Parts: sequence; C-alpha cells; structure tokens
Amino acid sequence: MLPFALLIWRLVRSTLHALEDPSFRPIFTLVMLLLAIGTVFYHQVEGWRWFDSLYFCVITLATVGYGDFTPKTDLGKGFTMLYVILGIGLLLSFVNAIGARTQQRTRTRRRSNKAHEDPDEGSNG
Repeated sequence: MLPFALLIWRLVRSTLHALEDPSFRPIFTLVMLLLAIGTVFYHQVEGWRWFDSLYFCVITLATVGYGDFTPKTDLGKGFTMLYVILGIGLLLSFVNAIGARTQQRTRTRRRSNKAHEDPDEGSNG
C-alpha cells in the first residue's frame, strides 16, 4: 500500500508543480472540464451515481476499460465514442506535460546539486 500511496503523492506533487507553468494550465483545465462534462453526462443519461460516472470517465480515458460499467442507451454509446476520440489525445497531452515538467525539474535539481558539490571545479589550473 505504501508504494501506491507514494506514487499518488508524486503524481499530485508533479501536477501541482506543473500548474506553475502557464502553458500547462489550459491542458489541466481542459482535462478537468472533460471529466466534469463526462461525469455529469453519464450521471444524467445513464443514471449512474456521481462517483461511478467519474470512475467510468477516468477508466475510459486511461484506456483501461474494465467493462464493469458500459453505456446502455444509444445516446450514451454515441457520446462515449466522441468522448474517447477527444479525450484520449487530451489525456495523453496532460500526462506528457506532467512528465516533461517533472523531467525538467529533475535536471535542474541535479545541476544544482552538482554545482553545490563541486563549486571550485574547473578553477584549479
């Protein structure tokens, strides 16, 4: 359980750090908006509980698709097709942006640590 908790903590921390980047905020906002729209849609059209609707949206966009929830109405099925087509690309952009920001912070931290370890390196001559 501890490794999973650490993974979640790192994801939250990386997302919060990424929010410092103005170019990341629109992607984050669109992902949250997409999840909200999907959650409301499935709650209203399919009659699912709020948490079940959000769960279905996340599982669908993550392309996991356990199959424990599936839309039963034609409207729900049609919406899901569009939701997947739009959402997967957006979610991949979101994950890529978090990864890029995390990688950038790691490189900066390593350079900073190296500079603190060898402050006089290159001055001996």
